[in-house]
Amino acid sequence: MTDVVLDLRIAAYGDADATALVARVQEEYVDRYGGPDETPLDPSMFDPPNGLFLVAYLDGVPVGTGAWRRTSVLALGGSLGAEIKRMYVVPEHRGRGLARRILAELESTAAAAGYDLLVLETGLMQPEAIGLYESSGYLPIERFGHYRDSEVNRCFGKRL
Repeated sequence: MTDVVLDLRIAAYGDADATALVARVQEEYVDRYGGPDETPLDPSMFDPPNGLFLVAYLDGVPVGTGAWRRTSVLALGGSLGAEIKRMYVVPEHRGRGLARRILAELESTAAAAGYDLLVLETGLMQPEAIGLYESSGYLPIERFGHYRDSEVNRCFGKRL
C-alpha cells in the first residue's frame, strides 16, 4: 500500500516511542520463543554515524521500528557491514507493506553512510520476517550473533 503516508523519524534508542515499541517486540519474542531477545545492546550503537534508529508513524501514532548498527560480521563479499535490528510493526498495522518500507529506508541510509552490506538475525518462529527478507533480496549467510548456536536462528545478508 504505497498510498499510506508513513512518517519515518530518526530517534534515539531511549526515545519514549522507541522504548514502548521495543517493549512490544520483546513481548512478541516471549510469545514466540519463550523469552525476550537477550542480545547485548548498548543504545549508543544506534547513534549516527555508526548506527541509526527509526520510528515509523501513521497519523502521528508510532507503529513500527527499524535500526542498523555497525558490525564486524562480513559476508557475500562485503567490506563494511551494518546489522539490522529491531525490525517491528505492531500487529494491528501488519500486511500493509510498512515493514518493507522501513527496511528500504534502513538500506538507503546504511548505503548513504558508506556500508556495502547489511546482515541480520531472525528465527524460524518469525516466518513472515523470513519471507520479507528473502523477497527483499536477502540471502542466507553463516549464523552469527548471540543466538548463532540456536537451531531456530537464521541469518541473512544483502549487498548494498
